[in-house]
Amino acid sequence: MSFKITFLGTGGGRHSAMYQTRCTGGMLVEHDGHFLHIDPGPGALTQMKNIHYDPADTDSIIISHAHPDHYTDAEVAIEGMTRGGWTKRGHIYGSVTVMEGQGGLGPCLSQYHMNIAASATVFRPGDVLDIDGLRTEICYADHSDPTNVGFRFITDDGIVSYVSDTQYSDELADQYIGSRVLILPVTAPDDSRIKYHLCTADATKFIKRVSPELTIFIHLGIVMIFRGPKEQADVAEAESGCKVIAGEDLMTVEMGKTILLGKAKTFTGTWFPPSAPLTHH
Repeated sequence: MSFKITFLGTGGGRHSAMYQTRCTGGMLVEHDGHFLHIDPGPGALTQMKNIHYDPADTDSIIISHAHPDHYTDAEVAIEGMTRGGWTKRGHIYGSVTVMEGQGGLGPCLSQYHMNIAASATVFRPGDVLDIDGLRTEICYADHSDPTNVGFRFITDDGIVSYVSDTQYSDELADQYIGSRVLILPVTAPDDSRIKYHLCTADATKFIKRVSPELTIFIHLGIVMIFRGPKEQADVAEAESGCKVIAGEDLMTVEMGKTILLGKAKTFTGTWFPPSAPLTHH
């Protein structure tokens, strides 16, 4: 199974999202000819345009929780996936708050947008999904959105885990033991803890607990960005003894015998305009 991630954004938190200090567009995963868009927040559409990726090529969209930096471009991404709503195709997966709403959070998607896709699925911790042939295990998180989750993607070349926003505990980190690649949302530098989020000090404990081959810092808050994500990743690497890098917008990670890091290239397929006539809803 081929598995490649393009980071459409590595920023996170309200200030990074508001000012687009880094894009907050989530991740585009290519696996065996399918495309999965994870957490399409602000900047997702712009980044897809920048690399000439056609949103009509997306097969599934997955949203971890109901905070704007993780979902605000989702409805338009769904319209792209369904070719403007003309073709009932593609799959939407989301947490309880995203899909149904709970405790004043969400729902984040209109009934119209959920209906134009081929299916819409609510997930909870402990669920196992088959996303276009990709086994995806749903893990619990400890976040201000109580239905937020993390993910373990099972590939032929090892487990790739995206933890999503959470605060640290040993029990939570233990869910990700066995991961070859660990994608960690590290919002704040050093030991500057923000409730329900990771800082560098807690990320280092997380890495020591899991011992992955590679850890990537994303969801970088504005103070983290100004402080220097690379330097923070270097600190975590020195203290954990594991390889740690700071994610960059439009960076790519490709799984194989060796994990390959690169920069997104322009897609060469049909992009815009589409061959079908454009009409209003």
